[in-house]
Amino acid sequence: MSKPKTKTRKASVSADKVAELAGVSRSAVSRAFTDGASVSPETRAKVLAAAAQLGYHVNHLARGLLWHRTGIVCLIVAEMQAPFQASMVEVITRRLQAIGKVVMVLNTSGQADSVESALRQTLNYRADATVFISGTPPASLVNTCLENGQRVILINRADPIVGPEFISVENETAALEACLMLKRAGCQRVAVVSSTAGTPGLASRERTFLEAAAENGLEACVSRAGPTGYKTGADSARQLLATSRRPEGVFCVTDLLALGFMDVARLEFRMSIPQDLCVIGFDDIPESNWLGYELTTFRQPLQGIADQIASIVEKEDGEPGAPAILPTQVVWRKTVRP
Repeated sequence: MSKPKTKTRKASVSADKVAELAGVSRSAVSRAFTDGASVSPETRAKVLAAAAQLGYHVNHLARGLLWHRTGIVCLIVAEMQAPFQASMVEVITRRLQAIGKVVMVLNTSGQADSVESALRQTLNYRADATVFISGTPPASLVNTCLENGQRVILINRADPIVGPEFISVENETAALEACLMLKRAGCQRVAVVSSTAGTPGLASRERTFLEAAAENGLEACVSRAGPTGYKTGADSARQLLATSRRPEGVFCVTDLLALGFMDVARLEFRMSIPQDLCVIGFDDIPESNWLGYELTTFRQPLQGIADQIASIVEKEDGEPGAPAILPTQVVWRKTVRP
């Protein structure tokens, strides 16, 4: 019985083969595929025709390693299934691809040492920059990345680390405005629904809201019933609404928390929103505009964040700029009394 034939892997076409077919030098092939390089239109046309005939493609990774620039940008993301993270990944990847970057998304959920492992992968692949959408980077590993010539970009964080680029939104301004919105709606007892995550962005929203409530003479409390998510919002509603002095207005530091809170308030406590209870969220995830919620919230400028990241990865010098703090926008819907 004859042995079955096995397919052999086709060898990649070299630039030398392209040069031979086109009748030009090896350096002319390189220039033809380099933006801005000096090459005549006739020579470029010959090279491109030969490359198409042979199926030749430039190895950008090898060329990038030679020039110490790979064009790779890594996104470090935890809880990728969460609506806000998913929206941010979509906007950032689209923006980076538009400027010719190769985006590598690393999921750090479900591993104790996932952040450390992800950072080491960015070094192994010689990434030009790493963007932390979520997760907490150890300072020692951030320094290792910086020492290897990599840019590190932290989103909505305020870590005491020298060297990374920081991009955040006006969390304090939004939290203050949320408090004033509830006060104008006639709420005297208010609450802030946060989580045990303790990230700088969430913590600053919680802290600023409580300070603003005290300054405006409002009775305020806080609930942190678990990690940032729908279930924690629901559990917080069960805690806060079962008391004799239940809040009349609630600021949830993310929309997912707000959606869980609203469902329990309406379905288990039979409360009407906004007649019995005003609710404000933060992020403006797609679900917040669903007919079942129509949540008043604060929109994070995802496109602005993506533009800032693109600007950072494209700049020539390696010196970090001043932290970029972008404004949020109130999105009025139907969960706060006018």
